[in-house]
Amino acid sequence: MSKLLDLLIPARCASCGAPGAPCCATCQTAWGSLSEIIRGPTTGLVPVYALAPYADDARRLILAYKERGRRDLAPSFGRAVAEALVHLPEPEPCLVPVPSRRSASRVRGGPHVRRIAEECVKALADKGNPATVAPVLRLAAGVRDAVGLTRAQRSANLDGRLRLVAGACREKVVLLDDVITTGATAAACTRFLDISGIHVSAVVALAAAG
Repeated sequence: MSKLLDLLIPARCASCGAPGAPCCATCQTAWGSLSEIIRGPTTGLVPVYALAPYADDARRLILAYKERGRRDLAPSFGRAVAEALVHLPEPEPCLVPVPSRRSASRVRGGPHVRRIAEECVKALADKGNPATVAPVLRLAAGVRDAVGLTRAQRSANLDGRLRLVAGACREKVVLLDDVITTGATAAACTRFLDISGIHVSAVVALAAAG
């Protein structure tokens, strides 16, 4: 059915509109190698990396994925993350996706960062590099949309609202997010996992804002 739909309604790049793929080869180059990102909440806590600034093609692609229903972008995001992860020292990374609010997940057709993590693992497996996804974090009720919140507000927003979900997880993981803004979310998740006996060796995001 999906192949038939592709013939009837060919995919267009979510950034530039070129026909043929959800993300064309040119726009895929928005994702580069890992660049370390410095944010106050994560300084001295965990190294944070992003594949691109949150601007231009990267911003358009992420917004299309999160807000405009372009879930077909997940494989290209996953491949980009997979290509970057091979430069980390983790031989078989275990990816923990940053959780989404339930209301946001419903709108986005499920946990959108987890979907990227799963596509990343597939891409790594295709190249003979084993990896796993451990969706062990969830948000309790009462968490607000973080858009527009200050760093202090983002920290308060998550305070006491992270929960650990039962499931297989290694003692050393990579935290995966879509966009790093103030670093408050990455820091909160890292600290919570640490007190739960799970060490975050790095935080990786598609893009960094600011």
